[in-house]
Amino acid sequence: MAKTKPAPPTVDKFDQPPDRLVFLASHGGPFFELQRRLNLVHEKNLHTGRRILLFVTIAWAVPLLLTLPTLASETPTLKAYLADPGPWARFFVGIAAFLAAEQAVEAGLRRKLGQFLRAPLITPASQGAALVALNTALGRRDSVLAELGCLALAVVSAVLAFATFKQLPSTSWAATMTGDAHRLTMAGWWCVFISIPLFIFLLARGIWRHLVWAEMLRSIARLDLRLVSTHPDGKGGLAFLGEYPNAYVLFVFGISCGMAAAVAKHQMQADLSATTLTTIMSAWLLVVLAFFAYPLSAFSKPLTQLKDKTLLTLSARATTQQRAAERKSIGANVVAPDANEAEQAIEPVDLTKQYEQTRKLSSMLVNRNTLLPVAAAALLPFAIAGASKLPYKEVFSVFKKLLLI
Repeated sequence: MAKTKPAPPTVDKFDQPPDRLVFLASHGGPFFELQRRLNLVHEKNLHTGRRILLFVTIAWAVPLLLTLPTLASETPTLKAYLADPGPWARFFVGIAAFLAAEQAVEAGLRRKLGQFLRAPLITPASQGAALVALNTALGRRDSVLAELGCLALAVVSAVLAFATFKQLPSTSWAATMTGDAHRLTMAGWWCVFISIPLFIFLLARGIWRHLVWAEMLRSIARLDLRLVSTHPDGKGGLAFLGEYPNAYVLFVFGISCGMAAAVAKHQMQADLSATTLTTIMSAWLLVVLAFFAYPLSAFSKPLTQLKDKTLLTLSARATTQQRAAERKSIGANVVAPDANEAEQAIEPVDLTKQYEQTRKLSSMLVNRNTLLPVAAAALLPFAIAGASKLPYKEVFSVFKKLLLI
């Protein structure tokens, strides 16, 4: 009788190898599954170029084609459509940037998260808790309810767009005047039902998934981390994490293009002063920085505790060593001599360099240098919009000053 092979032992999810700590920000969820079934994406390939071509065609090129029949009419709308910065910024550049950002975000976040175990920064006792945080994040990423919320925002944007298009002048590509009533053109209807909801959905979906990542980072920040105050990066070994926002450069650029289009449109209807433009750019830059500072700020507490504890420990150790050196050089301690203390054998170690390195340890992972690419991506579309009406040198000066703050 043949012997049956014993069943392989059951492996608990917390006993899996460390390389399983992977968060794919662009995978999962109903929208990804829909794209996968349509053969637009694959588990190992997002097919970014193919999807950009398809989505931009749907959102931007189809409305353009719908304006072509008006060329034979008294009020052709093709030129108005091409002259409108809104479709270019949102449906062409914005949607393309959102889709292109997915690949960069996944690669960037995967490298940063992997460094926690590669270093390793997470203690063996905390790896189970880290996997719990990861599984929670994956559940939120794949949430049907979350994507329904994004879809609801897209529907609301369609309703608002319909109300806005109905108030446009008769020269607009999106609406025409029939008697005393506004009527949406075919291109206008397409943008209301397809283009604008698609832009808002991709925007909301990207923001939600970043918030999921942010909460996971904040959970990891509460674990026991193997930090060291004298790490050459000056941030206890966590400086690499402060660079993760750079993976979102294209995503931020896409959002900024959509917002800058509104500024450019306002400039067409009314003058926009340099002061107003500076205020808008400053406020938007603060929003972007806060968006990324939220998850990174959670690591300020463990870094501050590391610095305080290490300084106190080094100070105590230095006191003991220096008193021993004092006894060796002059025979006794000048202040509070102690016979028991004099019998202690202390090995002299110079702690000066270690103390100075610890004193310079920064508890903030967010700084101007690490976020410079993201800040530039946030401000550049506004600078381009402002330069279309305001003096180039004046706009460039504002752009430069905000980047160097």
